Amino acid sequence: MKLLTEYIERALQLEALADGETDLRFKAELLKQAPSYRKLAAKRAEQYGLPLPSAPEK
Repeated sequence: MKLLTEYIERALQLEALADGETDLRFKAELLKQAPSYRKLAAKRAEQYGLPLPSAPEK
């Protein structure tokens, strides 16, 4: 269960970093990584029989 939480936390961190980033290239890289962590979290939730994590807020 720990990994599930860590994946979600990392995705949120990356999204928060991107939100405050002024370098558009770096911002795009951060936003490209976040969905990968969300995908890992969804896979882990499925393994545990838990509901899928919510989509990121816009």
